[in-house]
Amino acid sequence: MAEDDSQRFERVVREYGAALARLAAAYAPERADRDDLSQEILLAIWRALPRFRGESSERTFVFRVAHNRGITYRSRRRRLPSLPEEEGRGREVPDAGPDPAARLERARRHERLVAAVSRLPDPQRLAVLLHLEGLSHREIAVVQGITEENVAVRLARARKALRLLLGEAEP
Repeated sequence: MAEDDSQRFERVVREYGAALARLAAAYAPERADRDDLSQEILLAIWRALPRFRGESSERTFVFRVAHNRGITYRSRRRRLPSLPEEEGRGREVPDAGPDPAARLERARRHERLVAAVSRLPDPQRLAVLLHLEGLSHREIAVVQGITEENVAVRLARARKALRLLLGEAEP
């Protein structure tokens, strides 16, 4: 039994939703903007899925749609002045689970890494994020519209830049 468009969309959201949210965060670090972009990405995927012809994997296709929407969103946002968030909004309440010292240290390392990744040039940042999502060099190349060799170069440069940003290597 073949999936209809609605079932296919629901499956895609189940399979790739978390990764798409992380990708949206790369283009829109503020919570409200990230939520807006996430909605735009899902709408774009809903519209694009019926046109999927199987020329790449479905995952690559979905990430390519999300990447294109992220670029468009970011270019629109650069033209608009940003407004300050309301006091207290967008803050997350920390979990009071076991071993708070270790969790705090892990959270700090994660924050430093996220901050460092956000400072990478857009093409390198996207390559890193797609790599962390488990895409192969070939899939990243399709999403970014470049060669596999260029993906390898972007990832190597990103690793070097991250080491410098995190203070793990000499300049």
